[in-house]
Amino acid sequence: MNLARRSVFFGLGALAMLTLGMTATPAPAVAGWQPQKPVEFVIMAGQGGGADRLARLIQSIIEKNKLSPQPFIPINKPGGSGAEALRYLKDKAGNPHVIMATLNSYYTTPLRNPGLGVDIATFTPIARLAEDTFLLWVHSDTDIKSVDDFVAAVKKAGPKNWVMGGTGKGQEDSLVTGMLERAYGLSMTYVPFKGGGTVAKNLIGKHINSTVNNPSEQIGFYQAGKSRPLAAFTPARLEAFPDVPTFRELGKDLVYFMQRSIVAPPDMPKEAQAFYEDVFRKVYDSDEWISYSKKKSLKRAWLTGDELTAYFIAEREKHRALLKSLGEIK
Repeated sequence: MNLARRSVFFGLGALAMLTLGMTATPAPAVAGWQPQKPVEFVIMAGQGGGADRLARLIQSIIEKNKLSPQPFIPINKPGGSGAEALRYLKDKAGNPHVIMATLNSYYTTPLRNPGLGVDIATFTPIARLAEDTFLLWVHSDTDIKSVDDFVAAVKKAGPKNWVMGGTGKGQEDSLVTGMLERAYGLSMTYVPFKGGGTVAKNLIGKHINSTVNNPSEQIGFYQAGKSRPLAAFTPARLEAFPDVPTFRELGKDLVYFMQRSIVAPPDMPKEAQAFYEDVFRKVYDSDEWISYSKKKSLKRAWLTGDELTAYFIAEREKHRALLKSLGEIK
């Protein structure tokens, strides 16, 4: 066999062995599930509030960092203190292209409306990103500089003339207002709005006398010198408000957090659940989320899977007891 034929022979033999080797080697694992169309990102509240701001920030982080091949589209469904969103999610059972940003109406609305037919234990847990905080706010034009001043002003005005604005009825803001009334022997007229952003604007417009807004909803007005925080419903002072005392410091054990979590419809395929968990873990670890949490006084608190469902159920029972104590449910 001459050199040229030998080279061809060995070349063909090497190619055959290479082909055999490629056939014998397992193929790389197929990439996991990914959305095939835009993802509906349902929000249980109106535009401008804490939940809305958070969802739209998340959307921007996902888009900026290319965490999904399909866009996340925020959709506000605030009707019935979140009942519209809850029912929508239930009716989308098994749909892998729908997720929802929650707040504490996730617990209270089904408890106050058993006819809604929603059991949050059946929803697919994705991730808890943070627990949000509350402060008591008044307009900066008032002479109210402390909680003692606030209590005196409310008692002097009387229940019909002192208006506390909040998001929804039987939701977080009304529960915190009820806690405040019970602790200090107050009575106020509570006016519900569709979103925390609207509540904040009504305080600055002097259409209401006080709010218990989250920091993210009032921070812009606070920085502009238009609103004044009096006390925080947290165990310790907030880093962003070092001069604002907690109610515990003032002798009242008033502590309340609002969870900022993501859930999905019942019976979401495990592959889709895993995809969203991965996306939100990357959101949670992003510089943008860490910076936002610090700036808006959010307590970063990652939780997912069965532990998240257990957390939801435990919080639901705490809210059941709170609603009963305030006469909201029997």
